[in-house]
Amino acid sequence: MFLGTFTPKFDEKGRFFLPSKFREALADGLVITRQPDRCLAIWPTDVFKAEVARSVTGPSSKEETRAFQRMVSAGASDESADGQGRVTVPQSLRSYARLKREIVVIGAYNRLEIWDPQAWEEYQSAQEEDFAVIDKDGSGAD
Repeated sequence: MFLGTFTPKFDEKGRFFLPSKFREALADGLVITRQPDRCLAIWPTDVFKAEVARSVTGPSSKEETRAFQRMVSAGASDESADGQGRVTVPQSLRSYARLKREIVVIGAYNRLEIWDPQAWEEYQSAQEEDFAVIDKDGSGAD
């Protein structure tokens, strides 16, 4: 499980240090994908495969299935951490999420997310008002 908020920085090669507590969970490989919120997700490879299998179901003859499959696949990159725990994020993905040198890495249960600090602050601020009422039926974690 991925939890917490971290503020690493990209180096000149587009790499950042994975928080050490997550390196073992990502040691067998990882997939970086675009997320609809204009951030990036880092998935353990096996979790990514399971998520895709669940999300990309349906016949390829359906336009919306093909579109989703294309967006997920074209916007994904197989990566692995180097011996020092650094991960390279391809330029196309950094551009999509508008990432510069400073980034915010958050744990999002089954994945990590990488955000531009200002975008994360704006997202968090917008969500804080509704946070208390997001789980109106009381079925969430206590």
